[in-house]
Amino acid sequence: MKVQKISAITLKIQNMKREWKFYSKVPGLTLTYGGPDSTFTSFEMKDDLSNSKTYLNLESTNELTKFNKNFGRIIIYADDVDKLYHYLKNDENITQLITIKNEPRDGEWGERYFHILDPEEYELSFAQIINQN
Repeated sequence: MKVQKISAITLKIQNMKREWKFYSKVPGLTLTYGGPDSTFTSFEMKDDLSNSKTYLNLESTNELTKFNKNFGRIIIYADDVDKLYHYLKNDENITQLITIKNEPRDGEWGERYFHILDPEEYELSFAQIINQN
């Protein structure tokens, strides 16, 4: 018996329209349920190499606490971190919704990454594995 993968992450949020507006523009996320007027929305990420799926869910609530904002970080793999960074940074509609915390950089653990805060200040890290010689 063993755990295999994360199936889904659910973020508790206050403003579905604003969150949906951002996540619906992230390349590779596909809306599978809900939408800007729903209380629960789900986006699918598909890994073509392993044919596996992971879901990012948004759930509206009025009961947010300080914990919700400081829960940690969601790390999402991308096939080209630099291209994604430039896309997010140069789309005026997206830059009004998020805060970019840093430019892409190489981590000593073998990933290239950058961090952002989504519209409700959840921290996301977009990363890709890099070859380190």
